[in-house]
Amino acid sequence: MLVSIVTVSYNSQNTIRRTIESVLNQTYGHIEYWIIDGLSSDRTVDIAREYETAFKAKGYQYHIVSEKDQGIYDAMNKGIAHCTGQIVGMINSDDWYENDAVWKAVDFWKKTKYDLMYADLRIIKQSGNMIKKAKIRRFKTTRDWNHPTMFVRKEVYDKYQYENKALYDDYDLFLKVNAAGYKVCVLNEILANFTFGGASNQKDLKKMIARIKMRYRNYRKNGYSRFYIFECILMEVVKFALS
Repeated sequence: MLVSIVTVSYNSQNTIRRTIESVLNQTYGHIEYWIIDGLSSDRTVDIAREYETAFKAKGYQYHIVSEKDQGIYDAMNKGIAHCTGQIVGMINSDDWYENDAVWKAVDFWKKTKYDLMYADLRIIKQSGNMIKKAKIRRFKTTRDWNHPTMFVRKEVYDKYQYENKALYDDYDLFLKVNAAGYKVCVLNEILANFTFGGASNQKDLKKMIARIKMRYRNYRKNGYSRFYIFECILMEVVKFALS
């Protein structure tokens, strides 16, 4: 089974080596890797090209595309469109996989035939690392879901793209797939590492309010109760406390 991995990047020269090497060092043998760069002005693309020989030696397909895009989700959609694998994983340019992440994702698919799966995530913080457990329950919350560990059947991605409208369009896609009745499964093993920080964690009151509104909009447009506003507020409080 061929697995496609996509990394979107923009001016990521300080972090992308670790991301690329985490894909190169996978224990699974059938991988194609797409780096979708947003026309970086730093050395991101040069660094990515340094690994072409290493990927070829391992037998992995390795592709680098650098062109202007309309944001992170537009870049993700471009990457998915290029993918030819049966399963697609996304790992951003400041995060990285565990060495056996892809092998475990494939093994889990053989056991469950999932349409979408996600797993436990290690969050890297200055104050100390923590494990974010993946869960499935009736009440839907991003506290249970981890995008860097998510693997999705290509057929599902062909039907549902990221909307590229707001910060949490990744969770919006998850809610859509779940509501459509696809088979969603959880693997309680750490598959990836996430660097805490960035646009989704900035301690600014106006930005926190904006993020609450974006989260709430995703819930409402996917048919969830108005009471989810309390979940959206709680998430921002928790992130503020942890950062």
